[in-house]
Amino acid sequence: MAMIGRELAICLAARAETVCRHYLSNGYRSGRYWIVGDARNTPGRSMFVRLTGPATGKGAAGKWTDAATGEHGDLLDLIREVTGLTDFRDVADEARRFLSLPASQIEPVPYIKRVPARPGSPEAGRRLFSMSQPILGTLAQTYLRHRGITSLQDTGSLRFHPHCYHVPEEGGPRQTFPAMITSVTDLDGKQTGAHRTWLSPDGMDKAAITTPRRAMGDLLGHAVRFGVAGNFMAVGEGIETVLSLRCVLPAMPMMAALSAGHLAAILFPPALRRLYMLRDSDPAGGQACDRLAHRAHQAGIEAIVLSSVLTDFNDDLRRFGLSACRTMIADQLTRSDRIRYLNRSA
Repeated sequence: MAMIGRELAICLAARAETVCRHYLSNGYRSGRYWIVGDARNTPGRSMFVRLTGPATGKGAAGKWTDAATGEHGDLLDLIREVTGLTDFRDVADEARRFLSLPASQIEPVPYIKRVPARPGSPEAGRRLFSMSQPILGTLAQTYLRHRGITSLQDTGSLRFHPHCYHVPEEGGPRQTFPAMITSVTDLDGKQTGAHRTWLSPDGMDKAAITTPRRAMGDLLGHAVRFGVAGNFMAVGEGIETVLSLRCVLPAMPMMAALSAGHLAAILFPPALRRLYMLRDSDPAGGQACDRLAHRAHQAGIEAIVLSSVLTDFNDDLRRFGLSACRTMIADQLTRSDRIRYLNRSA
């Protein structure tokens, strides 16, 4: 039976795009991937199905991953999820039925090339993010691990692109580098932009270029989000800084504003009652926290500064380790939040 399943999966993978157009009709093609919300054919951009590749092994056609849930599988698994069938025999029968359909019934819809998005626009950011892949097992995960960041809970806003274009600001030919891609969203979850961190070929550091980080789209007031905002959350400038604190407080929702200027202008979720602000040690970071605290107080939100010992929380995490960082953070939290977030993560 295992061999039958494997053979069926290979046959389906040979017609991966046709399978997707038939079973995932609420999705769309983007480059080498079919993009849809999930394996139940919900509209959205969380799930990626590889349309091209070898029949088996790494990078095989038909393999899919849902970045939001971590679910993954082949096209037989996809048919099971879409149809709700639970018995393998029923799933296999449905796959055989599909493979035996006349071509006229499953002919792929012609691929219509979309109008190119304006460089740097929100649409360009959305397209880049949709073409990127889940972060697990990629050079982006290697990069974060090398910076001491091992907790990737609620990081659907992080993705990886193996060949992301970079145009030097000083001019010169366009190049490609592997890159960590992050989604910038508004309070309603709509993507308004993206951020790129270009990486070295081995993923151990940022790429050796003048500007290894760049954002695109509408950023003011918006953020890269980790977790679902509620009454309490934390906000900081850099992605690595915020993810470092997430290692210490993995249950606390957090936002990365991407710069000091954007930190000061972040929009508050409607239910927010207490905001922790990650202060960078430079003057711009301090001024941004002061302006943000003033806005928070005016909105009736308690604002509390979290200060790192070194330049930022990622430096602290790498130098002192997770256990020491927990101790350093504990005294800066309210008593109720120590119980709510810190004790839970210990």
